[in-house]
Amino acid sequence: MAAVAGAANTLENTAEIDTIARFAVDEHNKKQNATLEFGKVVNTKEQVVQGKVYIITLEANDGGETKTYEAKVWVKSWENFQELQEFKQV
Repeated sequence: MAAVAGAANTLENTAEIDTIARFAVDEHNKKQNATLEFGKVVNTKEQVVQGKVYIITLEANDGGETKTYEAKVWVKSWENFQELQEFKQV
């Protein structure tokens, strides 16, 4: 069976995705003066642009309640660049 390009998380990139998801929650908290606490990554999609755009579905704790969010993060690793482009509850 052939591997599918862009398949779900593999063991090699799980830590990287978790780091990006945590960055997204932290940036959202800074911009919105919020207090979300990262829970876990539920799903990840990536889009190749100049760098990569990760669309990460994640769970975060909001005042004792677990909610699901979608974060869109643009990453250019060779420039050590990350930017939260969108963060919304789903």
